[in-house]
Amino acid sequence: MAAAVLAGFGENILGEGCPSAVGPFDYGERPVAVTGHDWRWMVKYLLMLHAPDGPPQDEAGEAYAETFAAYAAATAAMASAGVLIDCAPLQPTASSTTVRVRDGQTIVTDGPAAEIKEQVGGYTLLECADLDEALKWAATIPAASTGWVEIRPVMPTPMPS
Repeated sequence: MAAAVLAGFGENILGEGCPSAVGPFDYGERPVAVTGHDWRWMVKYLLMLHAPDGPPQDEAGEAYAETFAAYAAATAAMASAGVLIDCAPLQPTASSTTVRVRDGQTIVTDGPAAEIKEQVGGYTLLECADLDEALKWAATIPAASTGWVEIRPVMPTPMPS
């Protein structure tokens, strides 16, 4: 069962897994034909999925398959509604690298910037009509039940041409 559930993960297919390229990643107006939304009034929201830091689940286990299926269902619903831009789980915090520049000197450190018990385990980038819509979608993400989901509006900035 786990293999069948995991087969669609990460594929660029609407309705399965987390599409990595549902639409263009830009700040321009999106065509209304994409989902029927009036994209001129849409705002991007970054949802940061927080959970206790710990060892990753056994990918062959039943709990992993159930968790994956719950995430796949949530992201499929977002993709179907036309609000999902991108989403992905993150590698464990032990794989992170931190960069700081001080007095013109680049300082690279292995590990996260802060040692805390909870870490960002993934992200979801949505384009919604307003915060209420983003809150509705955030509540469907399994991390909201086991940790929390932090929602931040993305500042619209012009992209260089």
